[in-house]
Amino acid sequence: MKQIKIPDDLKKINEIFTNNGFEVYLVGGAVRDILLGKKASDWDLTTNAHPEDVVRMFKKVIPTGIKHGTVTVHFLGHEIEVTTYRADNGYSDGRHPDSITFATTIEEDLSRRDFTMNAIAASLSDGSIKDPFDGQGDIKKKIIRTVGKAHDRFMEDGLRPVRALRFSAQLGFVIEKDTYSAILEPEIQKNIASISIERFRDEFEKMLKAPKPSIGLTFMQETGVLKTFIPELDLGRGVIQADCRGFHIFDVFEHNIYACDGAPKDNLTVRISALFHDVGKVQARTVEKIPNPQIPGEMLEIIHFHKHEIYSAEITRKIMTRLRFPNKLIDEVCHLIEHHMFYFEQNWSDAAVRRFIVRIGMENIENLFELRLADSYGQRKIPINANSPSLRNVNELRERIQKVEKEKSALSLKSLKVNGNDLIKLGIEPGKRIGLVLEELFQTVLDDPQMNDKQKLLKVAQEKFIQ
Repeated sequence: MKQIKIPDDLKKINEIFTNNGFEVYLVGGAVRDILLGKKASDWDLTTNAHPEDVVRMFKKVIPTGIKHGTVTVHFLGHEIEVTTYRADNGYSDGRHPDSITFATTIEEDLSRRDFTMNAIAASLSDGSIKDPFDGQGDIKKKIIRTVGKAHDRFMEDGLRPVRALRFSAQLGFVIEKDTYSAILEPEIQKNIASISIERFRDEFEKMLKAPKPSIGLTFMQETGVLKTFIPELDLGRGVIQADCRGFHIFDVFEHNIYACDGAPKDNLTVRISALFHDVGKVQARTVEKIPNPQIPGEMLEIIHFHKHEIYSAEITRKIMTRLRFPNKLIDEVCHLIEHHMFYFEQNWSDAAVRRFIVRIGMENIENLFELRLADSYGQRKIPINANSPSLRNVNELRERIQKVEKEKSALSLKSLKVNGNDLIKLGIEPGKRIGLVLEELFQTVLDDPQMNDKQKLLKVAQEKFIQ
């Protein structure tokens, strides 16, 4: 019989259950990850003990989902969800069981779970495996398959099809054909559309943190899930970018999802920025016809996307607001997208570099560089290396920025050696005019950092703004 190694802290939990006459199993993603040779970060347990029994056995228990048989146990620094064996009876709302019946065996509990790879349990007593649906076999084959009929599982909860797509990206597994076909059924599509936007967003966010989000995003587009929740991104499918100049080989949708792959997976801000950075190209696209210099009488098509970064930022704000992302994250992402079309040239003056820093914000510059590299990767899916033109360009600008930083130049209004009170004392009337004068003085300092001297700035203010 297959066994897994049970962590010491879980063994201590097991002692408490067994001393009180109950059995307890590790279930779900933790078991799956251990079988895949990964470290399990979250522990979910299932037991024949009822919630009131669990409350009695442990000092600190939070009734997080007690009506569904689930409580959260705080033990040795861990927060562990413990759910009583249960059998669900009907899902008329497409999410919650109409009623909960506590089951008597672990096998009965596993039969209500979503996918075979998640319907595996490991006894905390000896690590022995319970696997009634051959989830281990599907894990070895890298297959996502529902427990029982896919239609039934997906009708129980409209989020399950989205989870299947997310797992495909996260694990690199293939969705079994009957499971995949069920997602396309009109009744299932309707059930998917009924899930709350927050539940979709949480799965979407997990997908974006996968090694290759493009796998799940492609499935989302093919199954219609993307059109339901993020139609703006779906519209990029088939929007051609390639022309005689050879900049692009993918359509707008493909370029966006591959750029997302090229962004650091532990940086959600850049991942989202990369995914949506060119979403406005659908709206901005124009085609210009020019004579072919090589073949007289033949015309060539040149595709333009003027101001697409502005359109993309506006559309992204609508998408992220609809998905109820935090306002701070929305602002950061839209700022990066709006400025992602920068291109540094060696002839930039130090003043131009300072203005770039002020425009982007020092706190956003590394994320903008990461977005630029992701954008470059998304053009042809060629990995970025030391010889990549985009990386060389970014590194040159990074060096120039470091040089400016060392000079301790004034890079914000707060760094000016004068303030509003100084200008009022000089004779400038309080109000909006003070702000305009300070901005003008700031531009003076950006041009020449040596001008950031109180007496010099007051002299400039007097000459320019006092008659």
